[in-house]
Amino acid sequence: MKANEAGIGQELIDLASTLARQAGAMALLGRRAGIGDVQTKTTSTDMVTEFDKASEKLIVEGLTGSRPDDAIVGEEGTFDAGTSGITWYIDPIDGTTNFLYSLPNWAVSIGVTDELGTLAGVVYIPALDELFTAIRGEGAHLNGSPIHCNKSAVLSHALLSTGFSYSSALRTVQAHRIAQLIHLVRDIRRLGAASIDLCYVACGRIDAYFEENLAPWDFVAGELIAREAGCRTGNFAGQPVTPSQLLAAVPDIFDELAKLIVDSNTHVGQE
Repeated sequence: MKANEAGIGQELIDLASTLARQAGAMALLGRRAGIGDVQTKTTSTDMVTEFDKASEKLIVEGLTGSRPDDAIVGEEGTFDAGTSGITWYIDPIDGTTNFLYSLPNWAVSIGVTDELGTLAGVVYIPALDELFTAIRGEGAHLNGSPIHCNKSAVLSHALLSTGFSYSSALRTVQAHRIAQLIHLVRDIRRLGAASIDLCYVACGRIDAYFEENLAPWDFVAGELIAREAGCRTGNFAGQPVTPSQLLAAVPDIFDELAKLIVDSNTHVGQE
């Protein structure tokens, strides 16, 4: 990485970290005080709270005040085309269901892209006070300390995580797929927040994570953090990540796991 790019990356990380901490602290205090407004979006299980909206508003105001020419895309409706070539992707509360039930696995996720791809990413878990960060080419960190994915893994001993669609019909298909996989690995977790899943692969708490039909704000920050921590990321064919398919894994098991996922989809389709 060029020195000026590293400097810009650090500037973006510092801003994103400050805003993620501020938004996360606000949402955590609000959750402890009680949630008064819960609505639904795409389905009856796709919730949004007053704090999702307040978190996005805080972050957007901070970004527009500091970097008015950048583009911003937020889960709760923010869209500013910008002119600088820098785009911010905001998930103000990733894991809203966990947030609603006062489970700790929810996060504020902020990713930054330029013409070369993702430049910087921040994922903050307020309930655990854990801040995951990465700058392209500069490695990944947790609360300022370097992190790395597990050095090696055998698929049969690998701990996986995944996520399910908000659509009940798609969840049923995905659940059948898990039945095809569960006896071939150590175990499977469903944590409920894509950004956290990716960070947990990055720091070695799980060995691989896969999911389908995400949105860019779900994974832009976390995918960079995982990649900078030594994970291999891609779609199920080993090509670059897309919103429709994401797999992040210890490199040793990526190809074998990707094939297993594809094969399990085929078996489900034949049932």
